[in-house]
Amino acid sequence: MTGKQRAYLRGLANGLETILYVGKGGLSENVIKQADEALTARELVKGRVLEASLMTAAEACQALAEATGAEGVQSIGSRFVLYRAHPTEPKIRLPKA
Repeated sequence: MTGKQRAYLRGLANGLETILYVGKGGLSENVIKQADEALTARELVKGRVLEASLMTAAEACQALAEATGAEGVQSIGSRFVLYRAHPTEPKIRLPKA
């Protein structure tokens, strides 16, 4: 993914509501399943790592990206953004490289 595409996705994610939370239990199968379903439905998901968690936002973002086949777009502070294009009907059109 190019820098231009990441910047475009960051702009789209700015207005999104946080729907994925990683707590003190870390990345359980339930959190991974939620992330997978949300990515299939929305393509772009904003998440947050709670203070009680032992993981940083960057670690959670990378681990969830690997587990779901997504791309980590951004991680700042306790928040992160994941992107995965829908396999058959993508809603988000990325700018050309």
